[in-house]
Amino acid sequence: MIQEFLNTHNINLLQMLIVAVGYLMPIPLAYIALFLWHHYRQERFIMGIKWALLEIQVPRDVIKSPAAMELIFSNAFYHKSGKGFWEQYIQGAPWFWFSLEIVSIDGRVHFFVRTPTRMRNLVETQIYGQYPQAKVVEVDDYAFHVPQYKKNGDWNMWGCEFNKLKEDFLPFKTYKNFGDDMKTGIKEEFKIDPITPMIEYLGSIPRGQQVWIQMVIRWSLTKYHNHHTGKHMDFYEAAKFYIENDLLGPYTRTQKNDNVVGTFGKQVGMPEHLKPIVKAVNDGMSQLHFDCGIRLIALSDKRLCTEDQFQNLRREVRLLFRQYAQPQINEINRVNSTQFDAPWSDPTGLALTKIKKRMLDFYRMRTFFHPPLQYAADYPKLLSAFFPANRPKPFVLSSEELATLFHFPGMVSETPSFKRIESKIAKPPSNLPI
Repeated sequence: MIQEFLNTHNINLLQMLIVAVGYLMPIPLAYIALFLWHHYRQERFIMGIKWALLEIQVPRDVIKSPAAMELIFSNAFYHKSGKGFWEQYIQGAPWFWFSLEIVSIDGRVHFFVRTPTRMRNLVETQIYGQYPQAKVVEVDDYAFHVPQYKKNGDWNMWGCEFNKLKEDFLPFKTYKNFGDDMKTGIKEEFKIDPITPMIEYLGSIPRGQQVWIQMVIRWSLTKYHNHHTGKHMDFYEAAKFYIENDLLGPYTRTQKNDNVVGTFGKQVGMPEHLKPIVKAVNDGMSQLHFDCGIRLIALSDKRLCTEDQFQNLRREVRLLFRQYAQPQINEINRVNSTQFDAPWSDPTGLALTKIKKRMLDFYRMRTFFHPPLQYAADYPKLLSAFFPANRPKPFVLSSEELATLFHFPGMVSETPSFKRIESKIAKPPSNLPI
């Protein structure tokens, strides 16, 4: 029938294909136009957001466990809400994000929180609610006190990002995995705080060197693609599917139920080595979750430090998250390093200079969830070997994992260069809501 139609109307298959493409082309073009419009409106909105960088001066007698920081995250930083078409595509309003930062400048350790100004009061009240003797002050952005990177400039620079080595559902080692040591009420001298190795190292670097660590967070919007159904799932659905299919699927036997016609039963023979993994995933499903991106930058002033000192710094900072590794379950993995593994990848050094400048700019702007359009996707593998896009790679953390990475150390950390304040001089503001 089709052949008779083609012979009657003197139309060949190529002409039909051209006509079909002409009719269908508006669909992908409309999708691309909507994507570009959304990106444009979002950038315009983001440019209008005003930010405040708050330094938290930690009191001397911190006796609370990181669970107190979990409350701050859930009450101050977890902004779950829905946005309609008008907000997303006309106004371009994104979901707010925050930056948690641990910084060492010449061996002096600082804790910072960068927040939109409209959320500043909420952030401050929640910090004072859990740490009433702390002191929160707005400060200038330290990231702009260092000049932009130049190939032959006065500063050496190296940077990288971190994510999870395995699936987001698998947690790394948190403060609760250290037993009862981090519970409130345990004497400080008996506590094992997993953040202490990082604080001790950051407090030991000499004058002329700096290490910046930022954790950019927002409530989790991540969706996971189900290859079996073709649909997208949220974190909790994906975690359940991961347990039932990826972990326990090979050990599950389906058999016919003789008692009820037309029904089947499942028998799961879970091996012993999978039990802690299943328990860890189940425990994580009961918590709040955040999209997170971790970025680290190491800097060295050439006028004060030698090249060997900088190379030692670069090698050492890559290991600052090793204490959180659970090899059987998950660990924190380094990605997007500002380096080339092969000398022929960048013989002139121009590409590496561009990558380092981009890393510093992304750090200053706290860019993870809304990168510029040209860095919103990875380049093809052949091209990325010479000109890597270094697209930011956010991942998902539970509130427990996040509190493990960012909390105020107690007296178990006696780093001399970690500035603490006397409790009696720092009081909550008198105008806090009751």
